[in-house]
Amino acid sequence: MNLLELQGIRRRYGSVTALDGVDLSVAADSCTAVVGPSGSGKTTLLRIIAGFDAADAGRVVLDGEILTDGTKAVPAHRREIGYVAQDGALFPHLSIAENIGFGLPRRDPGRDARIAELIRMVDLDPAVLGRRPDELSGGQQQRIALARALARRPRLMLLDEPFSALDTGLRAITRQAVARVLRAARITTILVTHDQSEALSFADQVAVLNEGRLLQVGAPRDLYLRPRTPMVAEFMGEAIVLPARVGAGFADCALGRVPVDDCERQGAAHIVLRPEQVKFAEVGEKDLQHASTGYFGKVVEVDFGGSVCSVRVRLLDGTGEIDAHSPPLRLIAASIETPRLGAIVRITVVGQAHVFPLDARS
Repeated sequence: MNLLELQGIRRRYGSVTALDGVDLSVAADSCTAVVGPSGSGKTTLLRIIAGFDAADAGRVVLDGEILTDGTKAVPAHRREIGYVAQDGALFPHLSIAENIGFGLPRRDPGRDARIAELIRMVDLDPAVLGRRPDELSGGQQQRIALARALARRPRLMLLDEPFSALDTGLRAITRQAVARVLRAARITTILVTHDQSEALSFADQVAVLNEGRLLQVGAPRDLYLRPRTPMVAEFMGEAIVLPARVGAGFADCALGRVPVDDCERQGAAHIVLRPEQVKFAEVGEKDLQHASTGYFGKVVEVDFGGSVCSVRVRLLDGTGEIDAHSPPLRLIAASIETPRLGAIVRITVVGQAHVFPLDARS
């Protein structure tokens, strides 16, 4: 059952089209991540759902109730929607307890118990309730912002890049904690982010937005392994996109003959492989000279990244020289398996490549 339905949402700011006919369904008790580059319309979409901004056209329907119908809209305070902004937007002059309970009636006899319940829900020590926001870390502040948004038991939670200001380690810990809280409370959630890995790990459904249009919506695994266009492929993570000739379930490309996921497609196309599908092992010059089969490359760049390293490889032609017509490949390797700069490597492909039609440009 869908809790939220967006139908033909449009929004313009002068000559700029922020949203161009967006349709999106969000299932109850699920999390949807909306991803896209800066300026793609992500925050505008969230603000229209929340009621902070008005759509020029389209409908927003929450649990059967029409919240927006063209320019007519239910006010934000009547929508029962929680909102957590990028910076948390806590009130600096109020205690943590007063921040969490800001939307609760002061004379409610259960107010203090609800605040205590919420601080436990977001896995923070009740001792912080008497502090001010500037006495907490960034991750703690975001959990307090979430607790405040949960206080009035919203039907829908909107998260607008809530982890982007945190450092890498704290970001992952806070994201996992927030996800646990929302799933335990069975709160339907929409997360806006430009971080692909965040979207893939956090959400049940991912929607890719670009220039105000939804390019693809689906399960994280489907968007990662079966993107509809090269743009979606590259936005969802490192991608190796190659021209190829496809037929009988295989593609002939710069990496040789590779199995593909479309046995019906014939002729010219583009294929995509993820870096983890391309395996490589260092070999000696003699191996290259005596090899009658296989594909080889030369390591031209090594970027050490701790446990995982990025390696840039240029393919070699039949004479053992760098093939100027083949694009460089950016691959990944465990640090203990990273070849040295200038090494010759044998390249193999694992699994199937995904096929795009030749005209899939964006």
